[in-house]
Amino acid sequence: MKITIKEVAARAGVSIATVSRVINNSGVVHQQTRDAIMLAAKELQYVPNVSARNLSRSKTDTIGLLLPDLHGEFFSEVIRGVDQTAQQSRHHLIVSSSHNKKSEIEAALHLMRGRVDGMIIMSPQIDAHTLHANIPRSMPVVLLNCFVEGNAFDSINIDNFSGAYAMVNHLIGHGHRRIAIIKGSQSNYDADQRLYGYRKAMLESGIAGDDLIEIAGDFTEEAGYAAAKEIIALALRPTAIFASNDSMAIGAIGALREAGIKVPADIAVAGFDDIPISKYIRPPLSSVHVSIAELGEHAMQRLLMAIEKKNNYVKQHTALSASLVIRESCGAHG
Repeated sequence: MKITIKEVAARAGVSIATVSRVINNSGVVHQQTRDAIMLAAKELQYVPNVSARNLSRSKTDTIGLLLPDLHGEFFSEVIRGVDQTAQQSRHHLIVSSSHNKKSEIEAALHLMRGRVDGMIIMSPQIDAHTLHANIPRSMPVVLLNCFVEGNAFDSINIDNFSGAYAMVNHLIGHGHRRIAIIKGSQSNYDADQRLYGYRKAMLESGIAGDDLIEIAGDFTEEAGYAAAKEIIALALRPTAIFASNDSMAIGAIGALREAGIKVPADIAVAGFDDIPISKYIRPPLSSVHVSIAELGEHAMQRLLMAIEKKNNYVKQHTALSASLVIRESCGAHG
């Protein structure tokens, strides 16, 4: 039979309210009384009812993390950054993924209501209306790599445009004029900003819009592989490929290798994100470095601050800088 707080109170000779204050650490209790209660709880092998305790405190010590996918190193690094910071503050994590349809996003948001103290959301399909309709206004929310109009929610984004612009300019600076881009998923904020950076760098260098080589992709290795096959079939091949993320760049290198095309001697390749595996493939991949785990860490720190300060918290909007990591795949080391 499960021991109740009433039995602990009877054993310690105090009121139920006093035991509750000690268990929840929510009030001043004389040390001698506190020791008696803890001893009674230990002797009776009392286990607090976490759900009831959280309800009484209006806290769950749990954070919700909504992601579009769990596949690939990018998302595992985001989770790592969030989870490590959550553990340091004694919070648990509920992760929900693969929600790209509006109905699925709404279902996930409803599922987390009442179960979490705050939410970190990374979803390219999210919008302000969906958020306001499905999340209580009192719940702290931090958006990761989402574009949502207005200032109702905290947001942390990667400086996608500047990173892509810098990498394409690096390729142009080393003599490449025909540079193909493997684009990311449609209606994706990151993909749109990286494409914009590519186009601006190319057009500023005097390359006509009609000469841009833009190949469809969806951020997966399979898409990079298929896009490279399409590029290989072109009558006039590019001398460089800029993939909108590292997974597609790795897939593209695989397809080029199969076709006997040398990287970087025949075609240079660069990616975006600098996921951990990038430095270990052959040739090592040039990439736009993003501190992915740090992205999750920042989001968690921001959310915990919002939970703690409540109405005194001022929402913030941050863009994390990106930097170039030049390796062998693009054939230029400086």
